[in-house]
Amino acid sequence: MGTLAAGFRLQLRFYRSYPDLLVPLLTAPLYGVVFTLVMRDGHRPDLVGPASLAPFYMSLWWFALFSGGWIIQTDRWEGTLEHLVSAPAAFAAVVLGRISATLLPAGFAFTETWVFARYVLDAPVTIRHWTVFLASFTVTLFAMAATALLMAALFVLARNAVTFSNSASFPFYVLGGILVPVAVLPGWLQPLTRPVFLSWSADLLRAAVAPGPVPHPALGLGAIAVLGAAAGLAGGVVLSHILRRLRTRGELAIT
Repeated sequence: MGTLAAGFRLQLRFYRSYPDLLVPLLTAPLYGVVFTLVMRDGHRPDLVGPASLAPFYMSLWWFALFSGGWIIQTDRWEGTLEHLVSAPAAFAAVVLGRISATLLPAGFAFTETWVFARYVLDAPVTIRHWTVFLASFTVTLFAMAATALLMAALFVLARNAVTFSNSASFPFYVLGGILVPVAVLPGWLQPLTRPVFLSWSADLLRAAVAPGPVPHPALGLGAIAVLGAAAGLAGGVVLSHILRRLRTRGELAIT
């Protein structure tokens, strides 16, 4: 826990030195305007609410994926990766603590997105099921941090983690059903969305702001938790394996 806390505090200092890491907080309202206008002009009032909240998931994924990739790349460029790996503290715990700090702005991102959608875009985003919303929000942050740990493990060997991050953005926005429900996607694509925890999270968020009972909330929460735990476990195993191989070959500092 001490190592996680140390990594968390370290990443917070990066926000103070590199405020450009918080760019999604500036772009989220703009995406909200675009998505909302598209749905209104497309005569889909039923999708106005979900579309206006889609920038929250985009920001969350951006913080996890891009910041996770930059954590490793920045350490390589600055020549500090070797020191972190050779320290007695578990490197995976340090990375996870720093990733957790990158998700801290997610709370601000949702608040900003919801307020803008509710009071500026006049979108139907009233939270009607607070228990489902809070539970899904919490487990989604867990799954996102675990997924980012897996990405960070892969980025250790990536020669250009930023390129990989860019290519992994919009496909997951589609598979995650963050703009439109999975049911609206083509039939052949829908089975590919179930292994993506964002699709379960987006469904729960839409249900939390919709009237009527939430269908199968335990199933959605369980799916997010299981997928997140699997990603976190895989990230720890992969990172441990990669670091052992890099130490053996002496390639840790190669970019």
